[in-house]
Amino acid sequence: MALLITDDCINCDVCEPECPNQAISLGEEIFVIDPGLCTECVGHFDEPQCVEVCPVDCIPKDPGRVEDHATLYARFLHLTTRARQA
Repeated sequence: MALLITDDCINCDVCEPECPNQAISLGEEIFVIDPGLCTECVGHFDEPQCVEVCPVDCIPKDPGRVEDHATLYARFLHLTTRARQA
């Protein structure tokens, strides 16, 4: 599963710099997570760093994007390979 930021977000900006994949950005009203870049920190950390630092607990798993560990790890490999080639 990718993560998502709910409307409970207070725009404190602590999550964005913690994302190793740069999947978090400021949306129209609150921060948003690009599911194509989110790996839930698989390959980088044991726990999603945005979830760890969020002071209002507004970053749950997205029930609309069910992804297993293998899928998230494959995305991590794709993103890190692409970054090295750039």
